[in-house]
Amino acid sequence: METKKEIKYPYLPAGVNILYVPESNIFMSQAKDEAKKSNDQSMPNGSVIVSDGVVVGRASNKPALSNQKLLKLHKKYCIRRMLNIPSGQKYWLCPGCASHANHGEYRAVLDVQKKNINNLKNPELYLWGHWWCCEPCWNKMLEIGIKKVFLLEGSEILFNINNPNNIIGKQLK
Repeated sequence: METKKEIKYPYLPAGVNILYVPESNIFMSQAKDEAKKSNDQSMPNGSVIVSDGVVVGRASNKPALSNQKLLKLHKKYCIRRMLNIPSGQKYWLCPGCASHANHGEYRAVLDVQKKNINNLKNPELYLWGHWWCCEPCWNKMLEIGIKKVFLLEGSEILFNINNPNNIIGKQLK
């Protein structure tokens, strides 16, 4: 595991850590399997929450729009993109952008909360398919004590829409 301090995340609350693991990590592999269940094929991601070495919650993200014609229109005319709104901010401006409640991290926490699992021991989240977590997702993760998120090695390139070497659109191929 390594920490990458040189990466400038769009949002990172104080007192939390982002660490990196290879795809061969058992929990990262499970997070990727969750991403395969996503019906948001433009940016699929999956999250697995682990407590004391045991998976206690999991989820993939889902798109805000289910109609394929509207999804194509959204890709071309996203209001947030047209206004250069950074990723993770002001979802309410565009009906086609996924609400944070549709993010894999947020939904994985809901999965844990739905199961009424209490007394989590050192809960951690493994996220495949993204390179950072937005403020609403961090807030939700902090509700259950998650202060450590593991990302895929190289995710700041692979899943960053602004990086020319990203694999967006080919993540699961």
